[in-house]
Amino acid sequence: MNNTSLVRTFFSQVDVTEFLDLFNLQPEVSFFVKDLRGRFLAINQRGCEYCGVLDRGEVIGRTDFDFFPSQRAESYRQDDEQVMRTGEPIINRLESAPEMAGSPRLVMTSKIPLRNVEGVVVGIAGFSRQVDTKRGESTDARRFANVVEYLHSNYQQKLNASELAARAKLSVSQFDRQFRRVFGISARQYLSRVRLEVACRELAQTDETVATIAIRCGFFDHAHFSRCFRKQMKVSPSDYRRSKKF
Repeated sequence: MNNTSLVRTFFSQVDVTEFLDLFNLQPEVSFFVKDLRGRFLAINQRGCEYCGVLDRGEVIGRTDFDFFPSQRAESYRQDDEQVMRTGEPIINRLESAPEMAGSPRLVMTSKIPLRNVEGVVVGIAGFSRQVDTKRGESTDARRFANVVEYLHSNYQQKLNASELAARAKLSVSQFDRQFRRVFGISARQYLSRVRLEVACRELAQTDETVATIAIRCGFFDHAHFSRCFRKQMKVSPSDYRRSKKF
């Protein structure tokens, strides 16, 4: 019996649910398994906390869209689909923590495709760990934590590439390349996501006009905001607001 057969034979006898319970012993780590349709099939306690529930029974069979703002859920889904389509994992990528819309905290996220015994991708598994820049984190985490915190605190302001680069102690060109490598998107795209998350919250929770929310969130005007919003959310700001009122 070769090593592969040995491993398969052993794990075919293991109660997978007990095996997955090991991840509850890592309270700083969020772990999940999803199927091809994005439905959660396994999640640990930290993952439940991110979803805003107490028990994993409230998560199993549901998707990110049941727990997170539409824009963020769509971003997670796009990443998942990329990993499952290409078979290429995402390893140690920095992104905003999923604990709340607009969170300035960072997590280090990894995702891998899950294959059946025939080698066909049937789902995805991943985990994320909150970054603590006061401890021995990577250079990237320490370098960009200050930048991300600044973007979340000053999303209303016009993006200043030179200032962001200076905060990371990089040249503008180095900053642009490294930000894209670490986050998978540009700083401008990241800022747009922050603005749209705040705008979604404002649309759902206040009666301010769309024009007022647009300016408050850093968009040029009503028209610019509506274009950006529709491109990302697939609906107009007004339609989004109506959907949240019922």
